[in-house]
Amino acid sequence: MLKHALALCLTAAMAVLAAKAQSTQPIQSRPYPVDIFRYPIDLPPSTAGSFGELRPNHFHSGLDFRTNQREGYPVHAVYDGYVSRLRVQFGGFGNAVYVTHPNGFTSVYGHLQRFAPELERFVREQQRIQQKDIVDFTLTPFQLPVAKGQVIAISGNTGGSAGPHLHFELRDANTEETINAQLFGLTIADHIPPAISAIAVYRLNGQPFSERTSRAYYPITGASGNYHLMNQQVVTIGRDAGLGIVCDDRNSASANHNGIYSLELKLDGTTIYTYAVERFAFDQTHAINAYIDYPAYQTSRRFIQKCFILPGSKINLYPQNINRGIIQLNDDEVHEVTYIVKDIAGNTSTLNLKVKAGARDMSPAPPEGSTRFKYDQVNNFTADNNRLQLTIPQGNLYDDLDFTFGILPKHTGAYSATYKLHNRLTPIHGSYEIRIKPDSTIGALAAKAVIFNTVSGCEGGNYEDGYVKAHVHDFGEFYVRLDTIPPVVRPINLINGGSMAGKSKMSFRISDNLSGIQSYIGKIDGQWVLMEWDYKTKILNYTFDAGLAPGKHHLELVVRDYKDNTTQYTADFYR
Repeated sequence: MLKHALALCLTAAMAVLAAKAQSTQPIQSRPYPVDIFRYPIDLPPSTAGSFGELRPNHFHSGLDFRTNQREGYPVHAVYDGYVSRLRVQFGGFGNAVYVTHPNGFTSVYGHLQRFAPELERFVREQQRIQQKDIVDFTLTPFQLPVAKGQVIAISGNTGGSAGPHLHFELRDANTEETINAQLFGLTIADHIPPAISAIAVYRLNGQPFSERTSRAYYPITGASGNYHLMNQQVVTIGRDAGLGIVCDDRNSASANHNGIYSLELKLDGTTIYTYAVERFAFDQTHAINAYIDYPAYQTSRRFIQKCFILPGSKINLYPQNINRGIIQLNDDEVHEVTYIVKDIAGNTSTLNLKVKAGARDMSPAPPEGSTRFKYDQVNNFTADNNRLQLTIPQGNLYDDLDFTFGILPKHTGAYSATYKLHNRLTPIHGSYEIRIKPDSTIGALAAKAVIFNTVSGCEGGNYEDGYVKAHVHDFGEFYVRLDTIPPVVRPINLINGGSMAGKSKMSFRISDNLSGIQSYIGKIDGQWVLMEWDYKTKILNYTFDAGLAPGKHHLELVVRDYKDNTTQYTADFYR
């Protein structure tokens, strides 16, 4: 009898442990090798940014390994393979290395200070051939093989980084999808459950989601994984509703607030919506604007994660849903809603709510004079006697849209009326084409015409068939301007005829008033030299080559904008 009781206790204990282990397993669609890859840097693993973390206009595509707020740490290949791509980018990753591995994955290392010497030679050769500092090229499997642990670069702060760190990714070598590296065993110490600070209720009423959707926010309180409404109440959500949540996560290795890994939303015990940041494709990352409450972000810079799926959303971060997560209540009963929020280590936070439908809502009428655009078809629109035309390709709206339009007073120096295309609170997945017929006074200067957005500035554009055409990424207010002014070149430490002896580099500030810098080419004594434009300081530098002989030299620097306005700067100097 005692043996039987002990056996039952042991079986029960094993069942509890198994259930607990299962509950901490991250939601994922497939297994990944967890004992192959090493960490890319020899520091205690600590991150300043998590995979899938919410960023403006994109999901974060990797892990940001902390480097003690300084540059200069060796960066190691995480497994055997070959360098398949080398890139020097003005913003973005800055200096980056891509290594393809024989097990079907590619590792990516970004914001590097510099490449290892054997990689540097390939980069410098491509820069010389293309005569520019910004290069992006692929290599064959036999050009630069690497071994696990080999130093391939030095950590840095190049590109669009906000401080020294190593951006690291693991990608599917075939699909180029980026995958959460912690699923490969490159884990970060974490014993802290996610934090929940608020929820949102959206009364959809069967209408497209927009800034006009009725919404209410409720503060949340709690700690240690257990959360509840600050004011305990039954929440009236309407008969056709979506929910949202404000939450984030921290790990045990740093104080940074990072993104969560997964969300589950249950209605009366049934999971109706699941979100998990396992992997995604780069052509989907802009669809973060379908995942968040985009109007709320635009007006308050607050990330509210919607727990229902817009019909035109293009991300594979939703492994499961019922009715796109939309809650439809057809009774007056009180229902149970449960949120389960997890980080990738399995730390869990829960929030339980009581909800009811309440009185039936009246749907607001569409704005007067609006035009209904459909998310699943091409939308064409013309106005002002065909002087304004726009085409939104299929798939660039996340939901149907009641599009509004207006004509505003003409700006000083403009060559067209100002056209108000809807508003900035509706996101575009990719881009759409806008065509504006300029005034007849534009004459021979039509080639210098651009489309200007009153919020974000120059959108570029070309004059074709009587219209200035451009592909733009947001709604807003647009008109035609001219760019006839060449870029400005200002030397920082160079005086014509002066000595540069003892100086390691010559530096310039270059800028353009409208269309932006397209190219810059420097030559010394008629020979091309590498000029590097720093993303953060916007300073153009030439680092003196050790082979530059003493004596007098002649510099020629040509800077061109996107409307082919050109500035040529020349100076003599001595070494």
